[in-house]
Amino acid sequence: MSTDWGPVVVAVVLFILLSPGLLFQLPARTRVIEFGNMYTSGIAILVHAIIYFCIITILIIAVGIHIRAG
Repeated sequence: MSTDWGPVVVAVVLFILLSPGLLFQLPARTRVIEFGNMYTSGIAILVHAIIYFCIITILIIAVGIHIRAG
């Protein structure tokens, strides 16, 4: 019996990287994209959630990332 940690690791890494305002924010308050401003808005949260869903779906379902433990 082994545990598949691939989806968990991918989800955590993407959640950290795609947090609005941490590395970048799309759309920003004054420009289209800003880097490291630590501000956010409702539309930025929605855009980042859509990007997160698309990337995690591609990596887990289409590519099939697996990390086996046990």
